[in-house]
Amino acid sequence: MTFSPSVSPEIFALRPDYRALSIVVTNAKCGPSDDESQASLLSACAQLDAAPWADAHLESWREAYRAFGAKPQRTPCSAEALRKRAQRDGSLPLLNAAVDLYNAISLRFALPIGGEDIAGYQGSPILVRARGDEVFETVQDGAPREEHPEPGEVIWRDERGVTCRRWNWRQGVRTRIEDSSIAMWFVLERLDPMPIEALYEAGDQLIQSLTIKSPRLTSQVTLLTP
Repeated sequence: MTFSPSVSPEIFALRPDYRALSIVVTNAKCGPSDDESQASLLSACAQLDAAPWADAHLESWREAYRAFGAKPQRTPCSAEALRKRAQRDGSLPLLNAAVDLYNAISLRFALPIGGEDIAGYQGSPILVRARGDEVFETVQDGAPREEHPEPGEVIWRDERGVTCRRWNWRQGVRTRIEDSSIAMWFVLERLDPMPIEALYEAGDQLIQSLTIKSPRLTSQVTLLTP
């Protein structure tokens, strides 16, 4: 299967400054959280203000959410949600090695990052504005649940349905990275004023971190632009 993430022109019409770095990795080893992934998270939690653009970048994401009708104080972008939890608790929960590593980079760069298991996809992901009838598979109170996005909501989706709601707010269960994942897709999403150079730096750090655990890892990096 050809896996080729893309962005609809309507997204660039909404936010002309949007750029996303797509990273597809194969021959990866995820596995459970370990000392290295825990250390990365703890280090990132201690450097929340390291990026000089952090506050302004998160404010840009709040503006982007308001532009399609979302309320960022209730459903913040993924980077802000992680940041708030780290500020409150001093750390983040350990999930698995790959998720810990990209969460650490998300905190360090104040950058929304999504990580997905390619095996869970039907076709390739595309970022679009929702019709409202798409299916989003999630879990509530431990039981499977289907939801639908609001019309006009920004969503990542594939041929089967929604894989992430409200741009990067909530990921579905179908494509989440598990300990056994070996082919993964990461998407790093930036707006002004975050420098493009910093976006590439974040991508390089992610690949380097993953390669330490998976020496045979291969990666394909693509900047998604208009």
